[in-house]
Amino acid sequence: MAGENLVKAARAGSRDAFRRIVEENQAAVRSFLMRTLGNAADAEDIAQETFLAAWSSLWLYRGQSSVRTWLCGIAWKKALTLLRSRGRETRRMAQIEDPGPVHEKHDERLDAQAALASLPAEQRAAVALCLGAEFSHAEAAEALKLPLGTIKSHVQRGRAKLLAAFGGSDE
Repeated sequence: MAGENLVKAARAGSRDAFRRIVEENQAAVRSFLMRTLGNAADAEDIAQETFLAAWSSLWLYRGQSSVRTWLCGIAWKKALTLLRSRGRETRRMAQIEDPGPVHEKHDERLDAQAALASLPAEQRAAVALCLGAEFSHAEAAEALKLPLGTIKSHVQRGRAKLLAAFGGSDE
């Protein structure tokens, strides 16, 4: 059965027809994704997402191209989404990892990360927002859904612990 006929059968509800579409095209889709993404795990994940999307959007296939081409188009859109997401994530991580002139040495950055990680979770979040992201105490209280006084205490205690970790004083 040709690809277009398989799509018609799958649209009519034949799971066997869709299974054959997957079997006939999965190697091409995975190969394309592997070359595009350069990572087998990502290629596998996006291939699965591609076939799920194809199943739910069979009605969009118009027969103007081969089924394989249509599937690779879906795969490309999904791969672009992943690549954009990774780009945003990489930029965010670079901003987090580059604290600026305060921590110029790698060892100091690791020490700061370890000291921050040693704080209790709510205290760490309050310190990260108020001292790291320049939130006001009120903004941090709203974001963390904690009372304003609790945020102020968390920031004060967290700051003191961080200063003590670096041998500084709160004076």
